[in-house]
Parts: sequence; C-alpha cells; structure tokens
Amino acid sequence: MSRYEEAKKIYEKLGVDTEKALETLKNVTVSVHCWQGDDVGGFDNKESLSGGIQTTGNYLGKATTPEELMADLDKAFSLIPGKKKLNLHACYAIAKDGEKVDRSKIGPDNFKEWLDFAKDRNMGIDFNPTFFAHPMVKDNLTLSSPDEEVRKYWIEHGKRCIEISEYFANETGIPCVMNIWIPDGYKDIPADRLGPRARFKDSLDQILSIPYDKKKVYVTLESKVFGIGLESYTVGSGEFCLSYSDYKGITPLMDNGHYHPTEVVSDKISSLLLFNEKIALHITRPVRWDSDHVVLFDDETKEIAKEIVRNDALDRVFIATDYFDASINRISAWVTGVRNVQKALLFALLQPNAKMKALQDNNELSELMVLGEELKTAPMGDIWNEYLAREGVENNYFENIKKYEKEVLVNR
Repeated sequence: MSRYEEAKKIYEKLGVDTEKALETLKNVTVSVHCWQGDDVGGFDNKESLSGGIQTTGNYLGKATTPEELMADLDKAFSLIPGKKKLNLHACYAIAKDGEKVDRSKIGPDNFKEWLDFAKDRNMGIDFNPTFFAHPMVKDNLTLSSPDEEVRKYWIEHGKRCIEISEYFANETGIPCVMNIWIPDGYKDIPADRLGPRARFKDSLDQILSIPYDKKKVYVTLESKVFGIGLESYTVGSGEFCLSYSDYKGITPLMDNGHYHPTEVVSDKISSLLLFNEKIALHITRPVRWDSDHVVLFDDETKEIAKEIVRNDALDRVFIATDYFDASINRISAWVTGVRNVQKALLFALLQPNAKMKALQDNNELSELMVLGEELKTAPMGDIWNEYLAREGVENNYFENIKKYEKEVLVNR
C-alpha cells in the first residue's frame, strides 16, 4: 500500500475524504504577484521606492527587463501546482516605440505583451494602480493631496487602470480584480485628519464614475495601519476602506500585513463574508510590521485558509499573494510562498469541518480540542505529495531553482 493510501485511510477514520480535498484544491486559483521578481521596480520609470514600501537585500539575478521577468515567472509557475493568475502593477507597463510611459495616460497597448503572456498560459490577470514611486507623489500624498494638480493626475491614473482591467477581463474571459491602495499619510500627528480622507473619498468617487462591467472588473480597496515615514496617520485606514467599500458596493481587500500586530485577518473573514458577496485577500507574512516576508506554512496562514474553507467561501474569496524579499533567490521566494498558501488550503480541506462545528454547537469543547490536536499530526504531507504528483510538479524544487540560478540568473 502506498503512503497516500495509508494516509487516506487515516483521514477516513477522521471523517475526511482526501479525494474530494484534492479535487477541490486543484481548482482553487491563486493570483501570483509579479513584483517579487524585481523587488517592486517596474519598468515605467527609474524612481526609487517610496510610500512606505521598502525592499532589503541585493541577491543576484534580479529581473531588469520584461523578458527577464516573464522568464522568471515561467520558471516559478512550472514549480507551482494548481490554477494561477498573474497579478500585475501598473508600473510594469511597457513603453511603446521608446516613448516614456505616463501613468495618467497608460492604456491597453502598454500591456499587450503581458496579455499575450497570460493568454498563452491560459490564465487571467489581476491589476493594481501604482500610487507610489513616482515624481507625482508629492509629500507622500496622491489621491488625498491638497494640490489639485497632483490629485487630478492620480485620479486619471485610476480611471485608466479600470479601463485596462476591463480589457484584461474581456481578452482573457476571466474577471479581473483591480486593487486600489494608496500610501498617503503623515509621519507625525496631523492637524487635520478629516480633510485628506474627504479628498480621498472624492477622488475614489471620480475614479469609479467611469462605466465598467462589475461582473468583469472587481474593484477592491486595501487599507493599511501605517508605513515607514507614515507612522502617525494613514489616510486609507481600515475604518475608511471598509466604510467606503460598503458605501460604494465594491469589494473589500484585506492584506494580513496591514493591521496592528495583535489583529489577525483570519478573525475578520467571517464578518466580511456576512455582508459582502465577495472579499479579497493579499496573503503575506508580517514580521513586527508590514514587512512582506515570504509566506510560510504558519499558524495565521492556516487559520486564514480554514476560515475560507470552513465557511464554504472558496468561490467568494479572491486569493492573492503579496510579498517581496530581495535577500534570497526570488524564484524560490515565489515558489515557497505560493506553495505554502496552497498547502494551508489543503490543510483546511482535510479538516472534518461539519463535525467540528457540531462539537462546538453542542459545547463538547474537550472533544473538539482533542480532535484539533490530533489533526495537527495527521499525515497531511503524504496527501500534499500526492497532489504534487498528480499535478506533475516535483516536490523537491530547490535544486531545479539552483540550476536556473547558475545557468540564467548569474549571467545577468
């Protein structure tokens, strides 16, 4: 008997159908962020990172051209099982005929190569306006700026990004999640908290005033508790973004690095599911703050996955990754982080959720605790290895990545 067959029998005794879990997992789409491959550099200008975003490290082999980034994504995708989407930032626009890309005027033509890349791989595209690392970010402000020229520039950028998102959805036949996040805020205690938020609200209203198909483009709004240089006040706070999402009927997005260290996104998912048709997640790993470390198979990642699965919400939650580590091999970072999201989903799918809910409702909490602890040492690894084998993806991927580093990355 194979290890999978033995593990399958163990899970059967726990009330879990491993075949159903594997069939479900292979159809879960994870949106993979492109910006791990080049440290959030992008291609539209040479501006250094700003707006509370930092990368640390200078590991060899950073992608510096669209062709290199696409090649690296291909390598990562070849080592990641399951369904995937490509998640792009607007700063990855590709200039036409040598012209400089203007973010307030970008259009589908600047992303045709990315569309071809996605279509050739039968995947959809998600999209993000880039409200940072640009000369028109004045005093750490964009959509909330009191400078109307600055605010108008970024409003136009947001409108163009909605048009590009609908272009992606139309061309791929897969809905596009377009996420808005701004870095706006102040380092020290502001004299006026209401004014910037009122301007931000007005800017969002203007961006969303353009017509778009809400079944093809899901506009999301992402909050943040603070950023480097924005320690005392961020315009797009959690309360603002959730309130605005409800007010405008758009989709709330939670990044689990964007909250106070004592808050956990896993606890917030059920509340948002009660009041929203869809929700969106950026899965990352904060270390003390929003440091965007590579996702591990850790407790919070598992809890996030359990909340999605146990609430039968796999078709209601847009799952994306969002981290960037320049201190290690970037392809390894991609593969390790995305696989851990998938591993957490499998862990959640291998829980006897109906039985555990019944135990809670019947106040049989001792038995619930014992069962929960028993599941922690159940042979999930054998189920995971079976999943990889069925997907045609090797388990031990690091030697493959080191070979790619030796043959490709070191020569850049």
